[in-house]
Amino acid sequence: MRIDGNTRIVGLFGYPVKHTLSPVFQNAAFQAKKLNYVYLPFEVAPQELELALRSLSTLGIAGINVTIPHKESVIPYLSGLSTEAQIIGAVNTISVINGKLIGCNTDGYGFVTSLKKDLNTELKGKKIMVLGAGGGARAVVLKALMEKAGKIYIGDVLEEKVVRLISDAKRIYPDSKVVPYYFKDSEIRDLLEDAEILINATPVGMKKEDPLLVKPEWMRDSLLVYDLIYNPFETKLLKAAKKRGCRCSNGLGMLLHQGAKSFEIWTGVKAPVEVMKKALQKAIRGVSYKP
Repeated sequence: MRIDGNTRIVGLFGYPVKHTLSPVFQNAAFQAKKLNYVYLPFEVAPQELELALRSLSTLGIAGINVTIPHKESVIPYLSGLSTEAQIIGAVNTISVINGKLIGCNTDGYGFVTSLKKDLNTELKGKKIMVLGAGGGARAVVLKALMEKAGKIYIGDVLEEKVVRLISDAKRIYPDSKVVPYYFKDSEIRDLLEDAEILINATPVGMKKEDPLLVKPEWMRDSLLVYDLIYNPFETKLLKAAKKRGCRCSNGLGMLLHQGAKSFEIWTGVKAPVEVMKKALQKAIRGVSYKP
């Protein structure tokens, strides 16, 4: 990679960022397309966020991705939002255009594209059960409503998170069928009898000691199971679902496709998705562990 006075800088704001795989596949894409760009991670603590954002234009940085815990807190500092970012209420991609910061959200796009590519399915008319009501769930639920999902069950151990997400969904899509539940075993078992797609949008499954949120016997073989987690590559949930005959996918495809869309927003060039995919798969093999 050559870096000179004309190199354009993009990167990532998060806290922490040491775990990120984004520089691996974004820089592979820039090299494949012979673009004079470099992607760098910046660890930005919450109390430094405003200063960091104000520095982007001054430093000539072309754009950034935004990850935990900044996806919602960046919004007051931006000059504009894409329609999708407005609906989801979170930003994961910022472009610097004529000194102004414009926020987009490519998480929903990444999720839907991964579903189509990895599980050969679409959300229109589907009954979906979402585990979790945090930031990942927000992007999934609101994108699913944009895609005209039939019914969405939303659950979390924290009732207030469920109430807030459903309230926001109903405000934007008043006729949507969004139903709360609160992680009781009997609720999960009964709702899985109706659901066609199960999505884990919680961090449960990232650690070896994490429990299974769904008992294997509750998953019938026609259920599609999607886990937003990609490290470990195969969570306990996905292992159990595969043994039950379910078609499954982890969140690596979502990471890939949201990143590809960010690449296109910044450069105006079609992303080399296969190059990015190979770089990402190689990188995850080096850091993933077995739960």
